[in-house]
Amino acid sequence: MEKPSLIASDVDGTLLSSATHLSDRTIDVVNRAVGSRVPVVLVSGRPPRWIPQVAEQAGLDGYAVCANGAVLYDIGADRIVDVHGLLEPAELTEVAQALDFALPGCRLAAERVGTHAVDDDMKNFVIESDYHNPWGDGEGTQVSRAEVLGHAAVKLLVSHPKMTSDAMAEAARSVLDDHVDITFSSRGGLIELAAHGVTKATGLAEVARRLEVTADDTISFGDMPNDLEMLRWAGHGVAVANAHPVVLDAADEVTAPHHEDGVAQVLERWF
Repeated sequence: MEKPSLIASDVDGTLLSSATHLSDRTIDVVNRAVGSRVPVVLVSGRPPRWIPQVAEQAGLDGYAVCANGAVLYDIGADRIVDVHGLLEPAELTEVAQALDFALPGCRLAAERVGTHAVDDDMKNFVIESDYHNPWGDGEGTQVSRAEVLGHAAVKLLVSHPKMTSDAMAEAARSVLDDHVDITFSSRGGLIELAAHGVTKATGLAEVARRLEVTADDTISFGDMPNDLEMLRWAGHGVAVANAHPVVLDAADEVTAPHHEDGVAQVLERWF
């Protein structure tokens, strides 16, 4: 690939060298890219409220694509720029009924957004009892299932303590078909549902349009199935070596794992 005009990277398991931190090597190459006027966009399953802690380390203040493409967030302005494909209460209820059939014992959570990364006047993340977060429990406001489903959400999260994410996604697709988009960013018994057609690729495409950059001039990095569409959309899609097998198969290139600065190793070709 020629020197890219846009760099897009997943965060967890890809850009981060550990669960919470960027390495000095990655920070340095990101800073060099931005200094040469090549935008670096965080494209994540994370909600906007989880973006600033990473952006601050990397020195980024531009766009971030959040919630697997459903939300476009302006980091520097702390502003939600656009929201795509909200799941409305009626649809959430219908989906939940199907999930109870396909995944007995599953527990639900919903991600909501307002105008900023965190809105004091709303509950951004609501969970029902026994919902399990693979990244650690303790976050979210516990409410009834009716409350989880009772307001529009950018993402519905589904956990099951006795299943893998792969098995959950297969079972959910068997009953929901193309009604919603089903993906996952953790192998630990959690799937993520969004409105049909909303992916990291659609979110990144909007950023590219705003920046007047083409897909062919974009390089993207990822590790999990929620990165697949983004890797395929970009002119050059790179998987880190620790990626899920389907991501390794789909990528144009495989770099070192995230804990060995795989993203930085590729970007150092140009920056």
